[in-house]
This record gives sequence, C-alpha cells and structure tokens, in this order.
Amino acid sequence: MGSTGQHGSEGVGRRDLIKRTAVLGLVAAPGMGLLSACASSGGDGQDKAKAGKKTAKNPLAVNDTAKLDFVLFDGGFGKEYAEDAVKLYEKDFPKAQVKFSATQKIQSTLQPRFNQGNPPDLIDNSGAEQMDMGVLVGKKQLADLTPLLDAPSYDDPSKKVRDTLRPGIVEMGQFDGDPVWILNYAYTVYGVWYSQKALDGLDEKYPETWDDMLKVCAKAKKKGIAGWTYAGKYPYYLPFSLYPMIAKVGGRDVLDAIDNLEPNAWKHPAVKACFEAYYELFKKGYILRGTPGLDHIQSQTAWAKGKALFIPNGSWVENESANVIPADFDLAVSAPTGLDSSDKLPFGTIWASGGEPFVVPAKAANPEGGMEQLRIMLSEASSRNFTSKVKSLSALNGGIDGIELTPGLKAGVAALDKAGDNVVNPRIPDWYVQLEKEKIGVGGLGEMMAGRLTPAETVKKIQGFADEAAKDDSIKHYKHR
Repeated sequence: MGSTGQHGSEGVGRRDLIKRTAVLGLVAAPGMGLLSACASSGGDGQDKAKAGKKTAKNPLAVNDTAKLDFVLFDGGFGKEYAEDAVKLYEKDFPKAQVKFSATQKIQSTLQPRFNQGNPPDLIDNSGAEQMDMGVLVGKKQLADLTPLLDAPSYDDPSKKVRDTLRPGIVEMGQFDGDPVWILNYAYTVYGVWYSQKALDGLDEKYPETWDDMLKVCAKAKKKGIAGWTYAGKYPYYLPFSLYPMIAKVGGRDVLDAIDNLEPNAWKHPAVKACFEAYYELFKKGYILRGTPGLDHIQSQTAWAKGKALFIPNGSWVENESANVIPADFDLAVSAPTGLDSSDKLPFGTIWASGGEPFVVPAKAANPEGGMEQLRIMLSEASSRNFTSKVKSLSALNGGIDGIELTPGLKAGVAALDKAGDNVVNPRIPDWYVQLEKEKIGVGGLGEMMAGRLTPAETVKKIQGFADEAAKDDSIKHYKHR
C-alpha cells in the first residue's frame, strides 16, 4: 500500500501493522518503548491563548487574533481538502495567522513537541507513524472534545455538532466512558465488495443466507471463477465482513463481549457458526487458489480482474484499486450474508465507522481554534468538498448533495441506508491493535482459512489470545459502558 496510505488513510489504522510495527515498536505492549516517549508529559507547556468573546458566530469563544497551528497527515486523502477548510477559518477570523503543515511522519515530527509541552492546536493523527491513541488518552495528553460536540453546528445553529454526525463517530472517540478524545473525519463502510456485472453474468442476486452464498459460489466455480479472495498476508481484513456477520447471527452483545475481552466471549455459538460457515468456503474450494500468500493489493487486483467474485474490504478499495477496476465493473458493496432466518439482526447489518482521527492536544496554545477548525470541516460545504475530492464519505451525516457519486460511494450510501440503525462498530481493532492483527488475524483466522486449523481449534486459540490480553497488566484495558 505504500507508506503514503494510498487507499486513503482511513484504512491505515487497521491495516499497516507491518510498517507500524517496524516504525513504532508496537510489538511491545501499548504504553511501552518508543510509544511512551511520544506521550511523556515533560516540558513546561506554552501560554494558552486568552479566550475570545462567545457569540452566535463564534460559539467556542475563539480568540480571533490567536495563531492556529494545524498539522495534517499527508496520505491518500492528500491535503487539499484541509487547505480549503483552513481558508474558511481565515475568512471567519481574518486577524488570525494560521500555520498549516502536512507530513507523513506524524510521530517523529510531533513527539518532540509533545515532550516540550508545545504541541500544535489540531492534529490529523494518522498513517504509518500514527501516535498510539491508547497511550495519548491514558497519559491525559488530549483535550476533551465535548465543547465542540455540544456547540451549534456550522450550518444550522438549532442543531448541535454531535447531532449532525454519522453513527458511531462519537463512540469511536471514547476510550473510557464519557469524554470524547478523538474525532474521526472520514467514514468507512466495511463489507463484501463485488462486481454487479459479474453477479448479473451468473444470473444471481447477492446472497442473503449462507445456503444461497454456497450456491452462488458453486455456480461461479463451474465458470472458472472463485467465490472469494482476501488479503491472505493480512487476514485481519476477514473481520470486515465476519464481525458484522457474528453480530447479525448472535446480536450486538456478542461483539461487545469480544471487545470487553470477556471470558468465553469467542465461545459463543454465533462465533462458532460463523467460523464454520467461512471454513466451508475453504473446504468446498471456493477461495481463489493461492489467496493465503496474497497481500491486499494482489488480492484486490485478482478480484478486479474477475478471478474471484467477493472480497471483504473497506470503502477505500475504490480509490486504492482505481487503476485495476475496469470501467464497466459496476462496483458494489453489501452487508455480510447471514446464516438463516433465525439470525438476531436483519440482513443489511453492516460495519461502518470513522477513520482519519483528528485530535486537539491538552497542552495546545489555542484549543478553541483547533476545535473551531474541526467545526468548519464538519460543515456541508467542507464535507462535500472532501467527498468529491477523495471518494470518501465524511463524518457529517450528509455532505453529498449535488455531488456525482462514484459507483463505490453510491453503493456505500445505499448499504448504509439499508442498514438503518443496524450499524455495528467493533472496537477491538482500535483498543487492542496487536491482539486484533497478529493474534486474531494472522494467528487465528488466517490459519483457519488456509485450512491449517479447524473452526473449533480457531475458537479455542483466539479465546486463549484474548484471555492473555485480558490478564496483561501492561496493556490499558477498555470496556463498553
């Protein structure tokens, strides 16, 4: 994927483990090694800007002459969308000087500034050098964004900012109860991606039950097309469709128990049933040969070339695979197929959540300015600008009027509409990065899908990994409240 996070860095947080492990030493438990350095609270701090006058147009009481320092991750989304939003800030506060910079090296650029107590006012903390959020939150290095969320929205003063956001955005910024430390600006739809043209060619609709899924795969196999492929080298892509399937079959509580590292959470019958369903794809030969050895780009390329029907992925796949997806591909995404009519949640239950995390440091000189810049970015105009430029939805529940949506975006919006309230947001990938990627992904699901572990053995192994993490005092533990 390249260190620039070409897919749009919304995916980097969950995906770039290999690079990040090398760069940040994440193999040590969060809070150890290099990571703790970025959050040591040394330095005397900097003088805070005096608060400005609170008015209807300035609800956060920004000091209109205070300097604003904004550092953006320069990844797959580029920097133009943020530069455009900075111009709106400068228009609203013409006496303020804005220092805007973009870098791929967030950690090494900003670690010294955190240490010295003079961090910027707003940071897009993303990419392969992302600072560890759990450490920043645990060491009280971030400002609580509740004032921003409770402020009137930029376009409609009768609505608070929090009431204009997509499902899960507020919750994703929480690590321990109420304070909201992070605002994810991009919005990713995870699910099963496919070519509508390829399905039409088989004279099939997207399967809603697992029996139908197996029938579609059998039909495809007769035509020399594999049912599925996935990023075999990074099998933590499998949960993009597997986790919401588990929630659909067993209810949201099953995912919450998994996030909470509860004893026996992975032994729930819904988990076992979903593992067995996926294992059947392997047993019946419906997975593209060689998939366990493919990385994300190779698996996406094989899928785009019509070698496999389905691939679990996030909405960045459209941008990342733009150079290999044929013009007449008719890109579509669906919520995961369920088991049968006894599932707890309806078909359409999908995983969608925020990416591209923005933070305001606790020791920022102008935190009000940082929050105001975010308030501007969550306006209709800024969100529309972002979506049209980078092919991603923003955190604003809207911001797509008047834009000609790309096929993948259109499909993502349709999938969200179908889901309604049945949007799930597993937290284990944010709360326990190493557990999710190396253990559950590579050590568990990757082994099962390659046929080296049975579903029962996989359940047992993953439960063991979760139990180890739960007992590890060097890891900060988080729980759903």
